[in-house]
Amino acid sequence: MSGLAKSEGNDLIGLLHGKGGGLLVPQPFERDIFLFDTHVAGTSFIEGIEELAVHLNVDDELDFFREPDNPHDERAIVVRTRSGAKIGYIPRDDNVIFSRLMDAGKLLFGRISAKEMRGTWLKLSIKVHLRE
Repeated sequence: MSGLAKSEGNDLIGLLHGKGGGLLVPQPFERDIFLFDTHVAGTSFIEGIEELAVHLNVDDELDFFREPDNPHDERAIVVRTRSGAKIGYIPRDDNVIFSRLMDAGKLLFGRISAKEMRGTWLKLSIKVHLRE
């Protein structure tokens, strides 16, 4: 019976118990979908970005947060490290669809694809992903 234990009377219990009577907990299906290549805008305006850059590495995940009250861009999306440090924004030219997805409750995040210091300017290339 393909991994399902036969039970007497309670079909739900039979579905949740596998071979040997162990409880099988259904795992949520989760996947990351690559959407777009872009960069982090505004890194030169972040105080201490040079010190922070040392701790940023290719493949690090970055968190995105909507900032609808931003006085310069109502579609603004802040980019933060996993520890919460603000490192910039999704570029205005790229945030129209991403902000709509986030406003609809979709979880978007970034992954650093390249890092380069040019004097005091940190150029961070990122890949935008949708977690589904």
